[in-house]
Amino acid sequence: MSRCRLGLLVALVLGLLVTHLAVPAVASAASPQATAPELAAKAMDPAFEQQVLAVIRRHPAVLIEALNAYERDQQEAQRRQQADQLRRLYPNPRDLIGESPSRGTGKVVVVEFSDFQCPYCAKAHDALKAFLEQRGKEVTFVYKNFPLTQIHPQALPAARAAWAAGRQGQFWAYHDALFANQARLGEPLYGEIASNLKLNLARFDQDRKGPASLQAIQKDLAQAEGLGLQGTPTVVMDGQFLAGAVTAEVLEQQLGQLSRKK
Repeated sequence: MSRCRLGLLVALVLGLLVTHLAVPAVASAASPQATAPELAAKAMDPAFEQQVLAVIRRHPAVLIEALNAYERDQQEAQRRQQADQLRRLYPNPRDLIGESPSRGTGKVVVVEFSDFQCPYCAKAHDALKAFLEQRGKEVTFVYKNFPLTQIHPQALPAARAAWAAGRQGQFWAYHDALFANQARLGEPLYGEIASNLKLNLARFDQDRKGPASLQAIQKDLAQAEGLGLQGTPTVVMDGQFLAGAVTAEVLEQQLGQLSRKK
């Protein structure tokens, strides 16, 4: 680690201690006038290091709380940055739909970036399904693929299969079946669902294994990356990112806020 980066790390820790504890022993070191190299030099001073460690040992819970608060602040800053990017790239919420599958014709656009193998996406699916049963006439729901292939090896094959089912007008039925059978994702299940939906199996296999399925998913991935998304599920309602877990209550609350603004 460079001396400058070490100094910045020390400055962060000292700042948290001073802010939450007002500890005089470290206040002078955390002074705004102290430069990163100066703090790095202090960090390598054994006496100063022991002083800081002693403070941390006496107040571990407060330090953990401070670090958690810092992490929340960073996440909130990231959400604001993503929201600004969303407004710049897609000033009209409907601009985000593109060629992705959608259901409903309501004025409020709800876009989900999701992964068929993600357990949190399965929970969000249940919440969105319940929400759409109640509010389906008020919203247009859009599904975007965001397969996290590094940790979910079946996310991409499942997405390609759902896209192929969509070519025969059965995307949503296939989408629902994938989430209902998430523990069984794999080749046998993809063929089984296609058979149950009475798809043309030869065309289904040709479509899901062809280059067009990958191109369609790559478009969704490019949108997700352009918005700086890092995880699934991510839900956007009329240009507003939903923070935290996706529940029917959160969706209702956000829709209510939008309605009051209009």
